[in-house]
Amino acid sequence: MSSTRAQEVAEVLWELKRADKVAKFSAIAERAGFSAGTNGRAMHTCIKTIRRDWPHLQWWRAITDDETVDKGSDQLEHLTELGVSVDEQASSDGQVKLDVQDDLLMNWSPSEGETATA
Repeated sequence: MSSTRAQEVAEVLWELKRADKVAKFSAIAERAGFSAGTNGRAMHTCIKTIRRDWPHLQWWRAITDDETVDKGSDQLEHLTELGVSVDEQASSDGQVKLDVQDDLLMNWSPSEGETATA
């Protein structure tokens, strides 16, 4: 049985798919109602659960806050197909640094019920 957190993250991933965007771990976790944890640990656990329980979801749309992925990974392949660039200059240690364009990065605005105070 999957965790409540994983279910919430799955909903956010579905939003990302519909919007054809990606999002950082901290933004996804916040949207799902929890903290991403140290080094995104809670999110890594959720993604592992989602890949096991809902393999059809586009888990690869969730990127680490430092925007790095493993070289040669499925995630990198999917992200480059989406149009995310790789910064070869900043790549090291089996990781590549992504250069995510602003138009591909999801930015959730405050919900309609919330109002900004001036």
